[in-house]
Amino acid sequence: MQEEKQYFVKENDFIVSKTDTKGKITYCNEPFLEIIGAKASDLLGKPHNIIRHPDMPRIVFKLLWDRIKSKKEIFAFVKNRSFKGGYYWVFANVTASLDERGEIVGYHSVRRRPNMDGVKFIEGVYKKLLEAEKIGGMEASGKLLEKILKESNMEYDELVHKLQRG
Repeated sequence: MQEEKQYFVKENDFIVSKTDTKGKITYCNEPFLEIIGAKASDLLGKPHNIIRHPDMPRIVFKLLWDRIKSKKEIFAFVKNRSFKGGYYWVFANVTASLDERGEIVGYHSVRRRPNMDGVKFIEGVYKKLLEAEKIGGMEASGKLLEKILKESNMEYDELVHKLQRG
C-alpha cells in the first residue's frame, strides 16, 4: 500500500472558508485552494466535507456541529484530504456567522499550521475513536472520548489548546 503524501500549512498562512447553514462552501481563500489543489469553482456550492479524511472520527464532527449550532466556537485538530492526493493537518477554529438579529446565517473556519507534537498525540486518540466507532458507532466513540478526557483530567478545549501550545 502506497503511503499518502503529507502537505503542510505554511507557517504564516491562515486557511479560511465559509459555508452556508447546510455546510456548503460559500467562500475559500487562496491558501485553502493552494493546499488542496483546487480552484474556487471546484469548491463553491460543494459540501465542506468533500475534504474530510477517512482517518477523522465522526464524533469529532458531531462535537463540532453541536458547538457551532449553539453559537459556541470550537477548536480542533483536523486531518483533511488534498485533491492532489495525500492529506494535511490543521488546527481549526470554527464559529457560527450571525446576522444582526443573532441568527445563524453560516459558519466560518480559520485554520492554521498545527503543533506537530500535538498532531502525533491526537492521531493516536483519533485511531482509538475510529476503532470504537467501527465496533459501537458514535455512541461508543463518544464514551471513549469522555473517558480519555477524564483520564487526562482536562476538558476538551483545555486539552486541544494545550496540545497546540506544546
